[in-house]
Amino acid sequence: MKSVLVTGVNGFIGRNLAVALQQFDHVELLRYGSGNTIEQLKEYVAKADFIFHLAGVNRPLDPSEFARGNRDFTETLIHCIQETGRTIPILLSSSIQSALDNPYGRSKKDAENIVMQYGESSGADVYVYRLPNVFGKWCRPNYNSVVATFCYNIANNLEIQMNDANTELNLVYIDDVIEELVQALFGEAHQIHDGFCRVQRTFTITLGELADLLYSFKESRDTLIVQNQADDFERLLYATYLSYLNEMDFSYQLEMKHDNRGWLAEFIKSYHMGQIFISRTKPGITRGNHWHHSKVEKFLVIDGDASIKFRQISSDQEIEYRVSGNELQVVDIPPGYTHSITNTGERDVLTLFWASEIFNPEKADTYYLEV
Repeated sequence: MKSVLVTGVNGFIGRNLAVALQQFDHVELLRYGSGNTIEQLKEYVAKADFIFHLAGVNRPLDPSEFARGNRDFTETLIHCIQETGRTIPILLSSSIQSALDNPYGRSKKDAENIVMQYGESSGADVYVYRLPNVFGKWCRPNYNSVVATFCYNIANNLEIQMNDANTELNLVYIDDVIEELVQALFGEAHQIHDGFCRVQRTFTITLGELADLLYSFKESRDTLIVQNQADDFERLLYATYLSYLNEMDFSYQLEMKHDNRGWLAEFIKSYHMGQIFISRTKPGITRGNHWHHSKVEKFLVIDGDASIKFRQISSDQEIEYRVSGNELQVVDIPPGYTHSITNTGERDVLTLFWASEIFNPEKADTYYLEV
């Protein structure tokens, strides 16, 4: 069993790290937050085999709190370690702003120096991470993260403020940070030549591009168009955006197009993978009787019984597939074959459809022809 102390455990990174560490049966988590006392800190340090020092101050009302919350508390933590007479590895989450000459940057730089001096004098392993802007779930909006603020405001129909859309952001995702911190716990940190450690994957985007992406996520409930999930940044940003939705706003309605056959509703559209839609078809009703030059589709009956028929447009030979929701069977619809689906049962048929492209009424690639 390894006892691991996390300071700042209730903060953005601390909360995510604590959840990750709880997945390890051989790790005992010692939680230290703003509500704990110095006596409790000493008690936890005496038990700790490794310390994640994530506590800090980054947006105080009084600038003097920078020094107290970053430099002075780090100094107190190191004194607690030294009082034990033990050599305890420590990891400090710092900031790229420690290179800047401002109250916050100076206080973070002082904390770095204190930790590094402890490592040099004691021989303990120390890991100092100068993190760029971190984004992901559970980050406090309208505080010190523009991603969190934009996500929260846009998701909740609030205005955003942007002074310069061309401002470039260097971002790192919270799960990548946590993965790196856990690797450091087990001696596999990624150190670079200047003595600092780093998270390997980062992302660069302008403020304007960030806002455009987030607004597209919001609009996707109307357009049904999802962003490129093969792009790591867009996928992770979308996950972050959803985490800021109001809990009473998780769901949204789809437009159901009713007619005498039943109904049909579009579900998801993508410029990279086409679109998905679903239909309910009444007994005895046939849908389709058309063909495509290039568009291809997949049909999946998920409830009821149906017959899917094909005919190559230059042939008289009819092909039939009997399908049922009791035994899921995907049917591919090749180009050049007119096709139809008929409800052959006594109850409504539910069918899930995928098409290789978003339907464009001006270039539908859909031609009526009975099977």
